[in-house]
Parts: sequence; structure tokens; C-alpha cells
Amino acid sequence: MVKAIVGANWGDEGKGKITDMLARQSDVVIRFHGGANAGLLAAKILAPSDPELLKRLKEYSETLKEQVMAKDARLQEVGYREYGKK
Repeated sequence: MVKAIVGANWGDEGKGKITDMLARQSDVVIRFHGGANAGLLAAKILAPSDPELLKRLKEYSETLKEQVMAKDARLQEVGYREYGKK
């Protein structure tokens, strides 16, 4: 069974406290605030039991690595002051 706690309001709705309470009975708890990291965490948790998801996660990780390496090369080339200018 999946239990989901969803809220759309800004501020404290008590979701955190309810999540903490239900976490004691859960195998996996994911809390997020709309960021991409929550999806990556879920994918990493599920990937070992899903070969296709594992393959896609590895491909995505490689893409991220390539992007970081390219940004680092550019940063090294122009310096941080110029790099920050767009």
C-alpha cells in the first residue's frame, strides 16, 4: 500500500509531523519541495529492482557528469568572474 501526504499551501501544514509519524511504519519515505533531487532519490531507490530504470539512471548520471566536466573546463579557461557573466 502507498500512503501519500500532499499539500499545496505555503507554510507549515503539519505535513512534516504527519510524515514523521507515518515514517515509523514505512520502508521508504521521500520528502521533497518540488525539486529534481526527490525524483533522483526515488529513481535510485527503485533502480536496483528495475533494469530499464537502472539503465536510464546510469545514462542520466553520465550526461550530468559530462555537463559538469564541460562547465568546469569553461570555468578553468575563463575564471570565475567571467564565468558568472552571461
